[in-house]
Amino acid sequence: MSIDRRTAVTAGIAAGLTVATASAATRASTAAPSPKSAPKSAPENAPENGVITVRGESPTRTTIPVARDPRASGGAYLALGTAKAPPARGGWYAAYTVDVPKDGPYRLTAVTSVPVEQPHAEQPGSYLRLTVNDAAPIPLAHSQPHWYESPKAWGELSRATLGDVELRRGANTLTFTVEGPTVLDTYTGYRFLLDEFTLTPVPVGLRAVRVRGHAGDPADNLGHYRDDEHATLAFELNAAAPRALSVSYRLLDHSSKKVASGSVRVPAGAVGAELPLPALPPGAYRAVAALDADPEATVTGRFARLPERRAVRGPANRFGVNVATYALVPPARLPALAAALAAMGVGQVRDGGAWPAAQRAPHAPFTREPYETALATFHDHGLKVVEVVSPPPDWALTKTSVPLPGDLRDAYRYAAHLAGRGGRRVVADALQLSNEPDVDATASTGDQHAAYVKAAALGIADQPDAPPVVLPGIAQEGLFQELMLRNDVVRYADVWSFHGYPPLDDTDPEPSSAPEDQQELRKRFGVPGRETAMWMTECGAFLPAVPGADPAYATQRAQARYLVLSTVESLAAGTDRQFWFCGPPCTDDGVSFALFSRAFQPLPAFSAYAALTALLGEANFVGLVAELRPRAAGFVFADGAGRTVTVVCAPRPRSVNVPVPDGPTRVYDIMGAARGTPPRSRRGTVRVRASRDPLYLVTDAPPTRRPRPPAGDGRTRTRPLSPAEHIVLDQRFAAADAAPNKADGDAEPPLGYRLGGRTRMHLAVHNFNPTARTVTLTARPPTGWSVTPRRVAEVRVPAHGRVRVPFTVTAGERVTTGVDHPLTFEAHLDDDPVPPSVSLVQRRP
Repeated sequence: MSIDRRTAVTAGIAAGLTVATASAATRASTAAPSPKSAPKSAPENAPENGVITVRGESPTRTTIPVARDPRASGGAYLALGTAKAPPARGGWYAAYTVDVPKDGPYRLTAVTSVPVEQPHAEQPGSYLRLTVNDAAPIPLAHSQPHWYESPKAWGELSRATLGDVELRRGANTLTFTVEGPTVLDTYTGYRFLLDEFTLTPVPVGLRAVRVRGHAGDPADNLGHYRDDEHATLAFELNAAAPRALSVSYRLLDHSSKKVASGSVRVPAGAVGAELPLPALPPGAYRAVAALDADPEATVTGRFARLPERRAVRGPANRFGVNVATYALVPPARLPALAAALAAMGVGQVRDGGAWPAAQRAPHAPFTREPYETALATFHDHGLKVVEVVSPPPDWALTKTSVPLPGDLRDAYRYAAHLAGRGGRRVVADALQLSNEPDVDATASTGDQHAAYVKAAALGIADQPDAPPVVLPGIAQEGLFQELMLRNDVVRYADVWSFHGYPPLDDTDPEPSSAPEDQQELRKRFGVPGRETAMWMTECGAFLPAVPGADPAYATQRAQARYLVLSTVESLAAGTDRQFWFCGPPCTDDGVSFALFSRAFQPLPAFSAYAALTALLGEANFVGLVAELRPRAAGFVFADGAGRTVTVVCAPRPRSVNVPVPDGPTRVYDIMGAARGTPPRSRRGTVRVRASRDPLYLVTDAPPTRRPRPPAGDGRTRTRPLSPAEHIVLDQRFAAADAAPNKADGDAEPPLGYRLGGRTRMHLAVHNFNPTARTVTLTARPPTGWSVTPRRVAEVRVPAHGRVRVPFTVTAGERVTTGVDHPLTFEAHLDDDPVPPSVSLVQRRP
């Protein structure tokens, strides 16, 4: 899933809190300031209803310039868009002095840029910090769904709710500071647009319910703890309590059963209260709370009590998650997110930098930041990173190459940079050579992508201690992937990659068949004698989202169930690593995917994943439990520590007898909570009540059959790529002969280049060897076609150079129109064969 493709604490900011944007009844009349300073920005007369609107172009102090636009509230607005470094003192900021009529909380809304992609905005804005008077700065770290749902105001500005702030009667200073650089279309820079902001008085109310683990500060903990961490439940108000208040609460488990309830007193002048959590088994919990003075205004907090057993670390860990840092993660939340994912038990994250931001011009030096900061953060928390190589910048594209670089040498250089060339300080642990190229809306073909993969893979492999090369994440088995594989790309890679999603409209889906489908393809196109590792780099379910809220709780439970079942079935089918899509809060086109709520708190799927990683351990598959079919399903794993783990589920609740090895057996539910020790029969089985929610039967004995070997680091190539493999052939046709667009993967064949009776084209021969090489070319046209010249001897290509060799392709009179035919070009370097270029061509009607 490409997020780019699918979308077109004092009284501070309530991250994830969604409230309606209040419309200003009146507007202040102030003059537009200069970029450096301005008169006092408070309105001349506070309106009767207490709503105050301040124009963006009227700060008292700022380093941000003003732009003119008749659509703005006063004909002008604050407008920052630059790649320049921020000023040394204060950075990019705008400070406003605002007079308010009374003490208390105010809802802050604004007509501004938001830091995520939106259909009406070509580029995102930067994340911000807000400082109120002399308090510590608060990051505006709302989640992607919160920002994405902000309605359009005008141009690229949205009407965004920023949260509640506590102000004192009289003059207050509000300062917006750009937090750091963001990735824009063609560069990394700073962008902040502000037309106006509004302050609306609101009652003192319950703002958030959070769990604090041993880390203490909620900013360092997204709501997870283990039994030994003495966790507390924190109730936070949006302002200091004007008098003593009482908060009532109840705790609900994964099945919505009440496990605790009570009340807590908030003293006058306090901004919240805490109490110790009762002893709870591992699982997903909700804390539903309300002020006794307003019992209808409930606030729900979510937290996860993690299993005592911890997941295995290192290469044996088979579990991962997609994070999409640039699109989904506010910088202020990245360390806490990384800590939460590590605590959940995954060993890898899948992410990606932006080539356009890293290299603004041909042969320009590569920019290391900001992505290296994200890489370092994940590494600091023990997580390996699979980096997806992004599409190239505009300067690297041609009309006939989109979405690939027109010169494959650019792909080689960028991949070499990612792999550590030039002393790059932080390097990803594996590099994946693009995301879902088979379902973009371009005319790129499998043969073009194969040439790109070869060039990029060589750029990686030629570096010392290069990370593993992962083939592109394929959305679905089909013509594009098969053509790419026919071009002999697997020899260049360490890892075979694919994605798997169920149907879009299935709200309680069955796991995708993609793992089995890809295993069959690997048998056909794999390298003889080498079993390339298989990674499912995206797995998820399209579950319905709820605008302005988290998905319905039934949907959350279905997601947790699907995560476990899809992962278990994929591992059983031979997948070496499985990556869930996705971790951070994410809703897109009416569907939801994430492991965290809009408030960055763990959903049930988070707890289900934590139980899975802890109980399965190394997850070395042993076999299926044939005795349970067809009434139920069972999957047997070795956890790598001498235990056997049998995962059992059934389409409807029923009691089943499950064979297990000799030894004590304990049962755990989908959340990892212990459910007792079932009695053992004389036939070596235990009887359990199975349902759609999987159970884990953990036996203190190894399996009776040999398990699958543990996962490694992904490296499967045992020799360097040869000089002949450093020659890359790439067929190139004119724009008039381009293949039809893939229509986001829905187009039907024929999808080959559309040729007339006689077509001129050229074969680009790239030499990625350190010395000049001479090759012999041979064309292999399909039956009924001809290519001239048929053979070209002694094509000499400079070191890291490219030579274009012209050919003419002729369709015979008997060639059927509108049918794909394979056109192959072969080459030899001395006596060694070069991996071929195989395209599909069709004769135009």
